[in-house]
Amino acid sequence: MSNEDPTHDGAPPADEVAVAPDIRRILESPAFAELRTRRRRFAALLTVLMLAIYYGFIVAIAFAPGWLATPISGVITLGIPLGLGVIVAAIVLTGVYVRRANGEFDRLTATAIRRAQS
Repeated sequence: MSNEDPTHDGAPPADEVAVAPDIRRILESPAFAELRTRRRRFAALLTVLMLAIYYGFIVAIAFAPGWLATPISGVITLGIPLGLGVIVAAIVLTGVYVRRANGEFDRLTATAIRRAQS
């Protein structure tokens, strides 16, 4: 019988995983920290906005069904365009994120890599 810890497989602990020096320089660079901060802040803003839109619609369904059932044209009620608006908002916010990711975030990524290589 061995006295070794059966949970230890010889690999370094998760917080001590070996990382290539180039990657470590990128991860520790101020440019990468700025990228991470800006991306997280922007993603959080869009997430909160989409949750407000979605849950606002759900709250309206729960507490104001009569208002959503208001006819606006024939058999079309107010709820139909508002529901479509929730879907369109998700598509638009995704497009906004993609546009910023392909512009500003890609530039910040390239800067972080370039500075780490020099």
